[in-house]
Amino acid sequence: MILEGFKFGMLLQIAIGPVCMYIFSLGIGQSFWRAESGVLGVVLADTLYIALAILGISSFVKKEKIQYGFNILGTLIIILFGMELFLGYFGISILPKMNIFGDSSSSSPFIKAFLLTGANPMTILFWIGVFTTRTNDENFTKKSTLLFAFGALLATLFFLTLIVFLGSITNNFLSQRILSLLNSGVGLVLIYFGVKKGLASIKLKKMIK
Repeated sequence: MILEGFKFGMLLQIAIGPVCMYIFSLGIGQSFWRAESGVLGVVLADTLYIALAILGISSFVKKEKIQYGFNILGTLIIILFGMELFLGYFGISILPKMNIFGDSSSSSPFIKAFLLTGANPMTILFWIGVFTTRTNDENFTKKSTLLFAFGALLATLFFLTLIVFLGSITNNFLSQRILSLLNSGVGLVLIYFGVKKGLASIKLKKMIK
């Protein structure tokens, strides 16, 4: 059952999104273990959503106004993080420093990754929507559901650790100027994701009305 959950969890990872891009930027600009703390932030956010799915609040989250609120919040957070990475090339920071791990020189990757994942509409819909549907369709027992969820979380940990590793390798072969440009490029991609999600949410809202 853990293997089934792992394969299921990889479905979310295959669809490269803003969280994956942010983790890659951490791998480029941070030490491996500091970037890995960002991965743990993602895993924690996924864990909370899986717990909510198991508790059965999917009907609440699927409400139109709740989904719209999550989409708008996610859009704003993704765009802010994208702007932070993009403007970092010019030495500008728009997000407050969070001295969580005793390093006053930079914000906590753990907190940032947790917030970015928690507000990402794709994450919400996948775990609380698709995960609930899959476990209900298969009539999983409580034990099977927990093992399935554990396997899905392992998929997140495995895939994003691989992304951090790839970012670290990139860091070893490119100059600091190129790395900064690459980070800014990731920022632009995040802004694109955010704007695209925001416009899609607004369009859907108008169609429903």
